Amino acid sequence: MSATPAYIMGGLCIVGGITGFARTRSVPSLVAGVGVGLLYLWSANSIANGTANGIEGALGASAILLLSSLPRAAKGPVPAVLTVASTASTIYYGKTYLALRQ
Repeated sequence: MSATPAYIMGGLCIVGGITGFARTRSVPSLVAGVGVGLLYLWSANSIANGTANGIEGALGASAILLLSSLPRAAKGPVPAVLTVASTASTIYYGKTYLALRQ
């Protein structure tokens, strides 16, 4: 079990939210990107420290990102990459969660 994917996704979400805001003045992009990014970073820190609910938080952040990016996947490269990255993260943390619960 690794916190690295959650750290990477957290950083990418925060940068993406700030970039989206800077380019289009989209407050929803800023709030969603920073919010999901912070959830990923909190989860990564919990995983790295071995405290409770880190995997669950990373899985939740991945699911939120996947569900929000999936309808926009065909609209360009950024939503497509978000969809692929969130799918990979959801699969990784989903498998990890299931393996720990058995």
